[in-house]
Amino acid sequence: MNNPKSQQRVSRRQSPSANASSPREKQSHVKPSSERKRSDTQDDMRPARADRYQGRNQQERTQGDKGSTVEHAQGREDRARKGADGCSGKGRFDRNTGSGRTERRDAYHHREAPRREPAHRATGAQAGFDGKDQRLNETRLYGINACRETFKLRSDEVIKLYLDEETAPKFADVMKYLARNRKAYHVVDADELEKIAGSQHHGGVVMVVRRKPVQDIAGYLAANTAKSRDCLLALDGVGNPHNLGAIMRSCAHFGVAGIVMTEAGLLQSGAAARTAEGGMEHVEGIRCDRLTDALQLCRDAGYSIITTSSHGGESLYRSKLPARVVVVFGEEMDGVSKAVASRADIGVQIPGTGLVESLNVSVAASLILGEWYRQQS
Repeated sequence: MNNPKSQQRVSRRQSPSANASSPREKQSHVKPSSERKRSDTQDDMRPARADRYQGRNQQERTQGDKGSTVEHAQGREDRARKGADGCSGKGRFDRNTGSGRTERRDAYHHREAPRREPAHRATGAQAGFDGKDQRLNETRLYGINACRETFKLRSDEVIKLYLDEETAPKFADVMKYLARNRKAYHVVDADELEKIAGSQHHGGVVMVVRRKPVQDIAGYLAANTAKSRDCLLALDGVGNPHNLGAIMRSCAHFGVAGIVMTEAGLLQSGAAARTAEGGMEHVEGIRCDRLTDALQLCRDAGYSIITTSSHGGESLYRSKLPARVVVVFGEEMDGVSKAVASRADIGVQIPGTGLVESLNVSVAASLILGEWYRQQS
């Protein structure tokens, strides 16, 4: 049988569960009274805390401005004491009186860089060379003997070295010297070396060196007044580098001191140096503005002027050649100009069969210099 009391008890138990959702929903959307009170208190504290932080920041900025002012005044005093460098002497991250980071930043931005004076670069004329551009004071020599002799006599004038793999072992000592003195050398292929030399006849090596100083004729004569025996060559219109190289080779062999030219710098070209086979280092280039004036200066200094001709003159081997002479050679086609020939003291001719009109200028120079050397010896 059903008990009415038990049914009534069950219904009372189920009634709370049926309405359980409404309090939870209210709890999820409505904060408890304690949390509401805490949040209201925090909202009341925010303006006061913001004001307190703002006051502190304002105080720090004020102190930083004071520190910067003190530092700027101190920096001006330091610059007045030190003068030239214009710098307070304090590093970028050094801490002075003031507020740390702001002060370090001000110290860095207010430093004045010292003024640098432009470096003085001597011109070519001041250095004793031809030309004003620095590149004109350098030349590229090639050929094993030419480069070897230059390194032997003027190793400190070597700037740079280029070699191919085959030639590199022959210049091992040169490469060691350059490396020890912090100068460059490069081992390149044959095509690259040909481009650097500007010639196919480089012999496997190209050496960049400073040009030798070129002296004028007046300076040479003034420095050699005490010489009892001296031979100079004067070239009238000769400019082929191979002829110049062959002439320098003969001059070095027979003890000729120098070559007088209006363009004496041509004697230091790569082709002339290679043909001279090291003779360039033993012959001095002597500059003149006009060859006729240079010959007159030489005559006034006690030199005899000798010219050559294939059409007239005394036989070379019957002539008495003085101890102090200047031998003049002209280009092969036209020979010595009339103005230069009129300054001659002695005219000589190289005897031969006459089947050819003349000899190459370098060959003629070799014969005459050889005869002068024989007579003086």
